[in-house]
Amino acid sequence: MDTSVGTYTAKLTDGPLEGKTIRKEFLASGDPQPRIEIPVESGRKRYLYTRAAGVEFASEDSGSDRLSAVNYRYLQAVFD
Repeated sequence: MDTSVGTYTAKLTDGPLEGKTIRKEFLASGDPQPRIEIPVESGRKRYLYTRAAGVEFASEDSGSDRLSAVNYRYLQAVFD
């Protein structure tokens, strides 16, 4: 898997941010993040999403595939 770009699209498939996408960085291992926390504007609440099964690959002219998008499912709201 080519992760030289360093980012991928996290697609939020349900919950309060359903249909939104955000850019995330790959882990040092080259894998997508297993969980992501998204802060809400107030700063006292965050939405927790976990990685789902859906992934997308973008083919490049060189013939190699690189991971370009990963689906995430809503887990819970976290309050500070």
